[in-house]
Amino acid sequence: MANDRRLKVLSAIVTDYVRTREPVGSKALVERYRLGVSPATIRNDMAALEDEGYIHQPHTSAGRVPTQKGYRLFVDEVARIKPLSAPERAAITALLSGAVDLEQVVARTVRALAQLTGQLAVVEYPSLRYAALQHLELVALGPERILLVIITDTGRVDQRTVPLRTRAGSGGRHEPGFDISDVVDPLVLERLRTRLNGALVGRRAADVGPVLAALAEQASADERHLLDAVTDELIAALRPDAEERLVVAGTANLARSTPDFSSLGPLLDAIEEQVVLLRLFTDDAPAGENRMRVSIGSENNDDALAEASVVTTTYGPGTGEAVAHLGVIGPTRMDYPATMTAVRAVARYLSRFLSPPET
Repeated sequence: MANDRRLKVLSAIVTDYVRTREPVGSKALVERYRLGVSPATIRNDMAALEDEGYIHQPHTSAGRVPTQKGYRLFVDEVARIKPLSAPERAAITALLSGAVDLEQVVARTVRALAQLTGQLAVVEYPSLRYAALQHLELVALGPERILLVIITDTGRVDQRTVPLRTRAGSGGRHEPGFDISDVVDPLVLERLRTRLNGALVGRRAADVGPVLAALAEQASADERHLLDAVTDELIAALRPDAEERLVVAGTANLARSTPDFSSLGPLLDAIEEQVVLLRLFTDDAPAGENRMRVSIGSENNDDALAEASVVTTTYGPGTGEAVAHLGVIGPTRMDYPATMTAVRAVARYLSRFLSPPET
């Protein structure tokens, strides 16, 4: 819609309806907004907006409320991410300062996002798939298990128990060089740890497989069995469909929005299972520059979210390097500019936390 005046009228209707949850009439627009036109012109513009499907009249003699199409136009043409005010910046700093590791910063971030937006907040931990390896640790747990600790440049730590298989020859006897007691020899374990870190630190998931294959060809007999077991677990941890971790806060905010939903149960069930949330993020997989995405109502392609809006963005260390998502879920009757501003600001904080210190 190219008519700037009608966009202003639509913007006023959206703003008023988000604030009051009451249908908006032409009289209210004249009284509350300086649109620079007569009441008759506003009524004509409202009629045109209704004909085009951007607003509708919920019942006779009522004002108008935005439709999904109207919210979409508002987000695309009117809503703008504004700079944070000084009090808003101070609030984010107070909510998020003091975190010393990734677990703490994610926990504080999701709570801060829920508090700032008044919506349900979701933060995805940085995926191992998109991070670079920073350190690998191997710890003997006994004669048949070792602990593999994977630390990434995003601060994520993943621990996996690696079972060691006895390599037996004919008659059930162990082959020379592969007795269990030899496999977990601390000197062999330390030597393998050094080799793995030397070859893999700084590598991303897609590069790990070929490097491990090359190491296997060069490994001594007393290292190879242990390396095979570690390789299986490391590849499993970094595979494209590896389990992602989500943290959710602000479910009570959705409960306070009950009048905006015909049924809140399916949405709460979907959030608890997290399957829908993961799909929302994977449909907008990290790639290239960090970006904002707003999906409204049926655009979410899930019946549980048919009456909800989702605002997401990506975050990650460095400029334009996205490794995970965060966002909020709320009713379509949402303060989009304020929500988009908060989501972007919190994502930038997380990105700064993950970025290496400047030298």
